[in-house]
Amino acid sequence: MKKITKSTYQQWYKDMYLWRKFEDKCAALYIQQKIRGFLHLYNGQEAVLAGSLHAMDLEVDKMITAYRNHVQPIGMGVDPRRVLAELCGRATGTSQGLGGSMHIFSKEHNFFGGHGIVGGQIPLGAGIAFADMYHDRKSVTLTYMGDGAIRQGAFHETLNLAMLWKIPVVFIIENNGYAMGTSVERSANHTDLYKLGLGYEMPCKAIDGMHPEEVAKGLKEPIERARKGGGPSLIEIKTYRYRGHSMSDAQTYRTKEEVAEYQQIDPIVQVKDKLLSEKWSTEEDIKQMELEVTELVKECEQFALESPFPERNVMFDVVYEQQDYPFVQS
Repeated sequence: MKKITKSTYQQWYKDMYLWRKFEDKCAALYIQQKIRGFLHLYNGQEAVLAGSLHAMDLEVDKMITAYRNHVQPIGMGVDPRRVLAELCGRATGTSQGLGGSMHIFSKEHNFFGGHGIVGGQIPLGAGIAFADMYHDRKSVTLTYMGDGAIRQGAFHETLNLAMLWKIPVVFIIENNGYAMGTSVERSANHTDLYKLGLGYEMPCKAIDGMHPEEVAKGLKEPIERARKGGGPSLIEIKTYRYRGHSMSDAQTYRTKEEVAEYQQIDPIVQVKDKLLSEKWSTEEDIKQMELEVTELVKECEQFALESPFPERNVMFDVVYEQQDYPFVQS
């Protein structure tokens, strides 16, 4: 893993601030009905991604996650303009505007979704990693899931095979406290989710997910072990989301006081405080970074809303192989 330096923190702040403001813009566009369907935002969980990216080798490693998946591809190198275009259903989007919020992909940047089926990405992540192992590529696949997804049978089936075959995959539970509106405490008689790996004798541990440095340090060893043929790990990263499960979530299951408590340890604020306390950046430096992010988000919005919608024939072509499919009506 690369050394964590002054420039690391400066990049973390700029990236995490971009991800937060990008999704704030998504929320605004959703309210304006320019983004349709579902919209699951990542606000509060940015340190998980920032720390993960630092621990990865972005030239070869891969990432797959669930439907809270807008900022991950940006972190992996995808143009944020194309991500917002996808959210707005435009032809210039990452999936030609046909996937939308929950299905963002970029094979070029080793980002494999974006999956709307709860837990569906877990066996897929193991499969991607198995292919790398089979072809003797020294790649590791980071496979993310929410705390609710681990109740799926596919989770346990995948952990079993991954350990049996020593697949180079790191399973990461982003435990933000709630599966939709059900707290971890109400879904099982245990709250240390990482201990589920013990049943498969899989290396497992919990990490503080509110600070990117803790995430980076915590993922260093599991990624290195997987790359050297040591097999998978199960990592629980304890984090928190400031917005609802999706934009339609009234959040009646938690109090405003609870959210405010976690906002006191906002990961972006923690990185900013470190920059200032270490005198790595001045207030002016930070304002300049924020200004650059603001301009970029404006560019993303303009690009997305000025892009065309996909042609009707394209929408059929990616669904129906048979040219004269009898149930297609013009």
